[in-house]
Amino acid sequence: MSITPEELELLMQEVEKEDPIDFADLPFDEHDLRGLISNHLCEMADAMENFSDEDKHLTLLAVAAKLVLENMVLNIQLLRRHGVPLSDTTEALLQRLRKKD
Repeated sequence: MSITPEELELLMQEVEKEDPIDFADLPFDEHDLRGLISNHLCEMADAMENFSDEDKHLTLLAVAAKLVLENMVLNIQLLRRHGVPLSDTTEALLQRLRKKD
C-alpha cells in the first residue's frame, strides 16, 4: 500500500477540520476509532493489489457511495428521533425522491 494507516489517519484528521465528526458520548476514544478505520481501509486496499486501476477505482467509489448513503440515513434517523427539522438541502433531496413514486 502506498499509504500507511498512520498517514491515512492524519489525512482523516485534515478532512475533519472542514467537517468535524461529532463523536458525542460514544464509549470509544476518537483516536482509537480513527486507527481502527485506517487499518481496515489499508487492509482493503492491500487486498485489491491485483485489481486493475479501473476495478480499484470502481470498488472505492462503490464503498464511498455506500458509506455516504449509510451516513445520510443514520443522520436523518437521528434528526427525526430528536425532532430536529431536516436542512433545506436534505429536505429538497428527499422531496425529489418522493416525487419519483
